[in-house]
Amino acid sequence: MVAVPVTLAPRRPADARATDGMPASGPLVDTHGRVHRDLRISLTDRCSLRCTYCMPEQGNEWLARTSILSTDEIVRVARVAAAAGITTFRLTGGEPLLRPDIVDVVRRLSEVESPDGPVQLAMTTNGIRLGEYLPDLIAAGLNRLNISIDTLDRDRFRELTRRDRLGDVLDGIAAAAASGLRPLKLNAVAMRGVNDDELVDLVEFAIEVGAELRFIEQMPLDAGHTWSRAHMVTREEILETLSQRWGVTALPGRGGAPAERFVLDGGPATVGVIASVTAPFCGNCDRMRLTADGQLRNCLFSTTEYDLLPILRSDAGDAGVERMLRSCVFGKLPGHAIDDPSFLQPARGMNAIGG
Repeated sequence: MVAVPVTLAPRRPADARATDGMPASGPLVDTHGRVHRDLRISLTDRCSLRCTYCMPEQGNEWLARTSILSTDEIVRVARVAAAAGITTFRLTGGEPLLRPDIVDVVRRLSEVESPDGPVQLAMTTNGIRLGEYLPDLIAAGLNRLNISIDTLDRDRFRELTRRDRLGDVLDGIAAAAASGLRPLKLNAVAMRGVNDDELVDLVEFAIEVGAELRFIEQMPLDAGHTWSRAHMVTREEILETLSQRWGVTALPGRGGAPAERFVLDGGPATVGVIASVTAPFCGNCDRMRLTADGQLRNCLFSTTEYDLLPILRSDAGDAGVERMLRSCVFGKLPGHAIDDPSFLQPARGMNAIGG
């Protein structure tokens, strides 16, 4: 497959000017008073798996390599964002461990500081290459880790991901568990007729390895646009299933976190549920995203992107980067409106947006 540049969503030009009333300094705040502190940075749209809810098995049009941000460009955006109050960077993909200079990316981002001190650096990965990279990633400054695992059954894993790599994922989780890197979180997309009979087993596995299992409602972010609400396992169904095995008690103090957390049988074990569809948390969202090809997004479900690439590859100074960051945040809508009849699924798949 030859990589070609693709335009997948309306983009604001690099010279987009400030909206009337947009703060020129201070925190990254939108018109609804939400202060943004979390930047998700996608390092690549490529992945070593082909999960059915994310990517087709074949025929993917990858981003052109010339459009992928360099490490210098990523660090430049990160420094400007941190100066404006971003305190957490999460590295995503695609699969971030496919980026050849991933250790250098982590090392350089870990050196970025916000006005309140060093940023927190997290990563979401499928775990396949963790055994190879984890010691160097920790030494480079990685603070937190999320690993995706939707099933513990090898045949089901192969059918779901179109790759026979469950053993590699389990090895990666074992390496993470042995590393002492905490908190350690395992992510599972709950799907009807696929893994909804494994919810308890997945939680028990997470507890065994010292991790928190976080169930994610399946979202309309697949590249094939085949998402159906009927196939989604809802928050209420997840909690009902878990309550048949444990006493499930909600934890207070969620803040802007995407996961609603629950204590099992009084603790210490916990489980999280990210219910973006049936119980959206847009009112407290503090996240924005940078795609691998330099597009800023103020919502996972946004159909508009803010194009940073021309600014980063011109003589424009950091003031232009900051202005685009502020414009992106200031243009954020109250919510994603999945339940509205007018909702349009983003043209990009999840692998091209960044988790």
